[in-house]
Amino acid sequence: MQLTTAHLIANPCDDEEDNMAMLCCHSDKGEMFLMSRYPDEDELEITLDGEPSTLDGVKATLSATRLLIEIAATDADALNGSDHLEILHGTAAGDLAEVEQTLQNILKGIGTYVSELG
Repeated sequence: MQLTTAHLIANPCDDEEDNMAMLCCHSDKGEMFLMSRYPDEDELEITLDGEPSTLDGVKATLSATRLLIEIAATDADALNGSDHLEILHGTAAGDLAEVEQTLQNILKGIGTYVSELG
């Protein structure tokens, strides 16, 4: 599955939401992707077009123009039947550090983060 978005919206630690880490985007076709995790939880939540799923073992690979989310085949219902979601993005280079920190916070201890940045 693939989405294209102008930019990724990231918050590594939302004080107003009990320090939840959150990454989201809206595609050029109006689809919404949200991945979030509270620091005291052992799973993260992925919401695609309003359908939330709780997962662990997620892998995220971030580059300057792409975010690849990979999940277990048994969890494919979370991504409309696919075991991966490729998000092509135009996030400003200056904002990528915050996106990276957010992904690290979300995946710490329960998933894998791979950086393909510089």
